[in-house]
Amino acid sequence: MRRQRRTKIVATLGPASSSPEMIAKLFEAGADVFRINMSHTQPDKMRELVKAIRKVEKDCGRPIGILADLQGPKLRVGSFKTDSVMLKNGASFVFDADDTPGDETRVYLPHPEILAALEPGHTLLLDDGKIRLVTTAATKTRAVTKVLVGGKLSARKGVSLPDTVIPFSALTPKDHTDLEAALDANVDWVALSFIQRPEDIAEAKKITRGRAAVMAKIEKPQAMTRLNDILDIADAIMVARGDLGVELPVEKVPGAQKQMTRAARRAGKPVVVATQMLESMISSPVPTRAEVSDVATAIFEGADAIMLSAESASGQFPVEAIQTMNRIAIEVESDPTYRGIINGARPEAEATGADAIAAAAHQIAETVDLAALVCWTASGSTALRVARERPGPLTIGISPNVSTGRRLSVVWGVHCVIDEDAHDQEDMIDRACRIAFREGFAKAGQRVIVVAGIPLGTPGATNMLRIAYVGASAADEN
Repeated sequence: MRRQRRTKIVATLGPASSSPEMIAKLFEAGADVFRINMSHTQPDKMRELVKAIRKVEKDCGRPIGILADLQGPKLRVGSFKTDSVMLKNGASFVFDADDTPGDETRVYLPHPEILAALEPGHTLLLDDGKIRLVTTAATKTRAVTKVLVGGKLSARKGVSLPDTVIPFSALTPKDHTDLEAALDANVDWVALSFIQRPEDIAEAKKITRGRAAVMAKIEKPQAMTRLNDILDIADAIMVARGDLGVELPVEKVPGAQKQMTRAARRAGKPVVVATQMLESMISSPVPTRAEVSDVATAIFEGADAIMLSAESASGQFPVEAIQTMNRIAIEVESDPTYRGIINGARPEAEATGADAIAAAAHQIAETVDLAALVCWTASGSTALRVARERPGPLTIGISPNVSTGRRLSVVWGVHCVIDEDAHDQEDMIDRACRIAFREGFAKAGQRVIVVAGIPLGTPGATNMLRIAYVGASAADEN
């Protein structure tokens, strides 16, 4: 089964989409990667979902990616003497280390690391940004704030701190447990929530030890300021627009999305755009025009993947939401302006042999009428460098490693095929042509580009490019 688009689709599983039958339907509708939200999924349920996805993968014969999304640190206020309190504009309000129930003047903040990090002028956002306060005085046990935008506040509401770098790990004890369970279940990607700095990624990588790729969710302004450092160490990033839109002014989020998409492409790392893409389809079989435009914008920008959250996890129309995304992607990628926009954002090739080969493949594809671009890729690095160029022809990634094929399922334009490694260069070219024909990318008499690393099986050694004809023998054997 091959997709008719380059942009990948990530579907979140949940109450509306946890059955094996529904997972199969979502894959048939266009899902390339399945996300398991560990905020709402126990390890035993996660293992059931992984088993069901692998069954679909076996039935369809195509690698499917699985993303375990860790909850991350949840910062919340303590309790109140009454059900809720009303914070009035201009009033003073105190956060402190006293665990007694709060009132209209103060509340317990069960995070001493926040109190230690707050400084005068720092902003605090409560209840998804509905209430805004600014710090006027702070000690290690007490912070005095002024209410800028008031409202009703109840117990255990969330706290966001857009100006404050908090010295704690992005991995909570729950995350450690969930991460080990996800690694034992052989998931392909692990997403880290609420990261602030590259050290948060390094901590997770010490645990994964290559057993899963690590995706950094960018949802805090602190992470935006160190985006390039994070990209250096992460395997991919996610533009998590929900929480980012709480901590940043909403008008800044579209620009931040563009910055992240382009930075990830320059780094040769996949980027996923997420949150509220087709929100109305939670309860409606059709999206709004603004939502269609939002999805299209992410595709025009060259995002590797676009993601559905509640739309597929708990909505009434999960299959229709996937089908809608699929249709939007196909339409955008066939738009006459698409190729010009994608090429306009093309980064300069880095001064490496692998990037020179990938750039040459793109240039040849622009000049010569080619049916497909075929990459032999053991680790996935060759396919990533080619995808960075956003070539016109679709790319076939051939790998002997199923884990590589699954991880590449989130990468722009790469159709993954698992096959044994080539025996020599001629076998490599011959099988590349046969696979291109078998998978429906090329017809007899058409040409393909073959990109690989010699000697075979050496990770990151992309150094060979060859144009090959798909002969009649490829058609006869298939």
